[in-house]
Amino acid sequence: MRVALSLCLLAFGTVLPAQEWALRESDRLLDAGQVRALTEGRTLEFHDRGRSKYSHGGAYSYTYASGLSAFGQYRVEADGTVCVTYRNGAGRCDRYVQNGDRIVLLTERGERFPVLSDAGKE
Repeated sequence: MRVALSLCLLAFGTVLPAQEWALRESDRLLDAGQVRALTEGRTLEFHDRGRSKYSHGGAYSYTYASGLSAFGQYRVEADGTVCVTYRNGAGRCDRYVQNGDRIVLLTERGERFPVLSDAGKE
């Protein structure tokens, strides 16, 4: 009985719950096509001076204001979620929304990072 319960808990423990984003009333989720147009082959800079580089083919890097970088791979999911898997095995998923005339990155933790500028295409 304990073995069956343990196996059941392990199986269900690997299922990820549906993501609930900390949306504001004025946020409009970007769909997958809009997110691809925003990210693919582009570098986005945030107010903290960090830069997300989304290369063609799925390569990703985030460069902190200090100049240090983290590297990985990204993919845009069908619902517009952007998921990154870093070389060290860590990963995260984010959403981009439009809020008025600004684009904002929402993290899984509920943080909001307005895009300061689009540094352009590769």
